[in-house]
Amino acid sequence: MIGNNSSFWIFKRIFDLIISLFLLPFVIVITCVLFFLNMFYNKGTVYFLQKRMGKDCKPFYAIKFRTMKNTELMARTYSDPLELDRVTELGRILRKTKIDELPQILNVIKGEMSLIGPRPDYFEHALSFIEHIPSYEDRHLIRPGITGLSQIRLGYAEGLNETKKKSKVDLFYIENACLKLDLKIALVTIMIIINGFRK
Repeated sequence: MIGNNSSFWIFKRIFDLIISLFLLPFVIVITCVLFFLNMFYNKGTVYFLQKRMGKDCKPFYAIKFRTMKNTELMARTYSDPLELDRVTELGRILRKTKIDELPQILNVIKGEMSLIGPRPDYFEHALSFIEHIPSYEDRHLIRPGITGLSQIRLGYAEGLNETKKKSKVDLFYIENACLKLDLKIALVTIMIIINGFRK
């Protein structure tokens, strides 16, 4: 199932660490800026932790800049639409520019995520997907990514049918992962971020 080029996976992990450590000072600076801005535009904590399904279907807590109003518990099921009404004014900017994803480099440094790989689903939703989608479990053979092939091709997957499509693309990535494919995903992701800043 996983590509046989073991040297690629070793290089991939080293590259993940180098880029994440390079980005760490930027995350610290943005954290300080948001700590100030949140007092006026997004009251509450700077970070948001959410239980996601990681490699080997093990849970971990993904770290993001908070973009929504605080809630005690996530009540949305996998078939429900996104709770866009909870997104704050500042949060919309963070989401549009993908800045909200940056703190996940801490997950990368910890070894819970990669820069590129299948996007990790909310843990409770993932448990349901395992029951209803054949081979969904196999997309967890590698570390999940901050961005990935299904992310740039399909965007956010909402509901069971969209998640099935996402899972197929993720399995294709796992079987064909290589430096050329990772570079393509990285370049498209950068273009998406640049377009988010322009709009």
